[in-house]
Amino acid sequence: MTPAPRGWPAVQVLGALWTLPNTVLGIVIGAVGSCFGARPRWSSQELALVFHAWPWGPGGAMTLGNVILLKGASLDLQCSTYEHAAGRCQHPLVRLGDHERAHVYQYMLLGPLFLPVYVLCGGIHVRNPLERAADHYAMHGHGWWPWWVQPSRENPNNSDKG
Repeated sequence: MTPAPRGWPAVQVLGALWTLPNTVLGIVIGAVGSCFGARPRWSSQELALVFHAWPWGPGGAMTLGNVILLKGASLDLQCSTYEHAAGRCQHPLVRLGDHERAHVYQYMLLGPLFLPVYVLCGGIHVRNPLERAADHYAMHGHGWWPWWVQPSRENPNNSDKG
């Protein structure tokens, strides 16, 4: 495992403070779920308080700041990417926790702007660049921010002419 870059803990603290309004919202909603059986546990891997066995919703998970509301018992659940589920391509299954960790990172960067940006980008939809980036991160371990330019591996010079 690659060691964290120098200064990474400070960046994490700043990001957690920046997204604190979202995290507080997640804790309040999680506390309501706790009255109906959800169990909170800190996950250092996901940098989030995870409410396991979230009692409502269709399945999967939802992230609010440094809080993950998990329908199931484990973030190790293997799931389809949004593109695969929409029938657009054949992706391998990904770990749900990796997808949600990408959203934690996105929240830490956007802070209180995350939810408005998420809605403006299309909400829960295959075309939402934040969801696509979270899927990319879950598949490859990098690329959680959708607007970083990453050169194509097939065309390293970004040329279509080969």
